[in-house]
Amino acid sequence: MTNESEIVAFLDRCHAAMEAKDIDGLMSFYAPEIVYYDAVPPLRFRGTEEVRGNFLRWFDGYEGPISLETHDLTILTEGDVAVANMLNLDTGVRKGGLQQSMWVRATTCLHRAGGTWTITHEHISMPINPATLQVWIATDKDELPDRVDADVSRQAG
Repeated sequence: MTNESEIVAFLDRCHAAMEAKDIDGLMSFYAPEIVYYDAVPPLRFRGTEEVRGNFLRWFDGYEGPISLETHDLTILTEGDVAVANMLNLDTGVRKGGLQQSMWVRATTCLHRAGGTWTITHEHISMPINPATLQVWIATDKDELPDRVDADVSRQAG
């Protein structure tokens, strides 16, 4: 098995734990010294206890299961270090009954020690509409907000 295929399998298992809201299983993927940047405050979460609390907050925002689809996965490995970046489509029924899908960007840094990969850093972000500086909930991963479409057209023309 190559490093890349190991990381793909690792991320698949990690995302399956997220979808199942299996907090103990999920936390087994994270190094004790994890530094996690999320799209929600605070600016950073340090260590597994803070990250665990953040995931429990996320799980609690859904009435049922969470669906994650990974798109455009890119993996770079060198020895016992790997970096993966991807787009994830996060879908589920939010508290209050709202069915919602949102695209998030993720960068995951991993380290292998004793033959086991763990996540040492993760960065999750959501795009903003630069015209309004508001979070932009894209319906398609390649969509642009209306104002940006016009700006891009002017620059191309």
